[in-house]
Amino acid sequence: MTLETRHSHGLDQFCASLEERPGLSILDLAGANQATVSFLTNYGHRLYSDDFLHQLDLCFGEGDFYENQTNPLKVAKFLESAVNFPEQHFDGVLVWDTLQFLSAPLLQTVVSRLRAAMRPGACLLAFFHAEERVDTIPTYSYRISDHRQINLAARGQRRPAQFFNNRSLEKLFQDFESVKFFLTRDHLREVIVRR
Repeated sequence: MTLETRHSHGLDQFCASLEERPGLSILDLAGANQATVSFLTNYGHRLYSDDFLHQLDLCFGEGDFYENQTNPLKVAKFLESAVNFPEQHFDGVLVWDTLQFLSAPLLQTVVSRLRAAMRPGACLLAFFHAEERVDTIPTYSYRISDHRQINLAARGQRRPAQFFNNRSLEKLFQDFESVKFFLTRDHLREVIVRR
């Protein structure tokens, strides 16, 4: 498997919030991988992992992916299996690029559930593809190599539900305490939000 390495200002900011104290609970939605597990547990943190894209495919992959996200039964199953967390449980959430593949009503529900699962002051890191004139965007499995570097394993191409600019992201995360953006050369908008 070929890994691409990229520098991340967002990850650097996220890790700075983790250095404040040991023993934090971190949620990683890229799925479990040894590099990220080792990196975060070396800080003394507990890691909870789930492959959010896999969960999306399990619940909505049969037929029209985005139309299925409007089916109440499928949505209920997805929320129960993928975003059913105790309130104020996590000190950090690594969402990566997964929110781009949620249609508008489901997206807002998932963001609200993630916020509820975060403790006050907790940080969330998310990536959004910034190029609007493309039909599909690459998806990756993310592995942390150090506090500024991410290794990306390609997972193919997907059609995003929508594209996000700074204004739409501010609206999406309006219930959070703060939103900070980093626009990268490779058309990714990195977002750090604090509850």
